[in-house]
Amino acid sequence: MPYTAKKTTQLIIEGGNDYLLTVKGNQPQLLARIKTITAEQKPWERFIDIEKIRGRTTCRIVSVFTDLRGIDPKWLGAKSLIQIQRIGIRSKEKYLQTNYYISSLVSKATTFANGIRYSLGD
Repeated sequence: MPYTAKKTTQLIIEGGNDYLLTVKGNQPQLLARIKTITAEQKPWERFIDIEKIRGRTTCRIVSVFTDLRGIDPKWLGAKSLIQIQRIGIRSKEKYLQTNYYISSLVSKATTFANGIRYSLGD
């Protein structure tokens, strides 16, 4: 029986655990709703980090949103949305990358920033 992400979150929560999941194009409704929320709301918490390493400069803006109105309740346990924007210069080229996450935790932006960077390979 194939598992959907919603069923996976249910299993995680029922097992007494928490989750932090990357939201990509394979969840188009969730991704669209998260993009709307992050565009229309002010974040509950924000963290900005500027780093110069290996010939590039990167600014990471980590924003945490806790108003999840409009998120399908089948995403069991969802309590926060995280948006990470990376703005920088690599090989003299400017870039902007935005990633989105959903979590069963409510935590400070610095905590999510470190967890995502070191656990998920940011």
